[in-house]
Amino acid sequence: MKKSVFLGALTVASFVAGAAAAATLDDVKARGELNCGVNTGLVGFAAPDANGNWAGFDVAICKAVAAAVLGDSSKVKYVPTTGQTRFTALASGEIDLLVRNSTWTFTRDTDLKLDFAGVNYYDGQGFMVRRDLGVSSAKELDGATVCIQTGTTTELNLADFFKANNMSYQPIAIDTNAEGEQQYLAGACDAYTTDASGLAATRAAFADPENHIILPEIISKEPLGPVVRHGDNEWGDIVRWTLNALVAAEEYGVTSANIEELSKGTQNPEVNRLLGTEGDLGAMIGLDKEWAKRAIAAGGNYGEIFAANIGEQTPIGLARGLNAQWTQGGLLYAPPFR
Repeated sequence: MKKSVFLGALTVASFVAGAAAAATLDDVKARGELNCGVNTGLVGFAAPDANGNWAGFDVAICKAVAAAVLGDSSKVKYVPTTGQTRFTALASGEIDLLVRNSTWTFTRDTDLKLDFAGVNYYDGQGFMVRRDLGVSSAKELDGATVCIQTGTTTELNLADFFKANNMSYQPIAIDTNAEGEQQYLAGACDAYTTDASGLAATRAAFADPENHIILPEIISKEPLGPVVRHGDNEWGDIVRWTLNALVAAEEYGVTSANIEELSKGTQNPEVNRLLGTEGDLGAMIGLDKEWAKRAIAAGGNYGEIFAANIGEQTPIGLARGLNAQWTQGGLLYAPPFR
């Protein structure tokens, strides 16, 4: 009897949670603002300037979703989250969307009841050390002190790497990238480990970046992407297809400069469907015909966003690598818009 009552309570709780989750689109529209969880500050990905204006590769995804849903890319409230608070903030409803260098893993997708809407950056964990340490490989770090953010996949990866190579290390726990940067520069740790893109962004902010090197080893797979709550399929579709729209736009040559001209109609039916001049894909996800056009116009296509925030011509200096289009040897591949 107790078991059936318990299961009944669970079912009711699940139903209530599901009903609450399914209201995200309505909540965002009613509020007139998207609550987007971002990093506490990682230049190139998500960081505020002196005037409190947020910018970065991840921020651009928040803006694209706001443009698609609300018609205005500025209608975003940025909520800084740490490695430990980010998923709680999403699950509790404090934020509608999390775009914070978060790795898609089995347990996060299933046990935490979250849904990853895709991958906006294919990454891997690396190590940064001071050049004068005289180390050229992560396999030379036996006995080192290592700064590492808690609540991240990097903790387990670090333990696995050192165990596999029969090495020891002393972890120095940090909560934010800013704290990690401070501790590392103060000499509290020999090495700083996080996603390689994060290391590049952190080093770029140093006064003497040339005195710090990122070691060659990449010890994990870190597919980073936007996250939504499990159970809200419509909202998940909106975020997923907004990301896909940015990727597809680059593949088809749709840019912030030519989007107005192309939206008048082209010889490519896929572009026409993407920009809303043919069919009405928006109606299928509760939006209008020009949702994707607005998302792309907000900051450009995926390639434009990459180049402007973290590309080789920026202080971050990241090459496209795995994040190139599939037609260019990378992993970016948007499903068809049809």
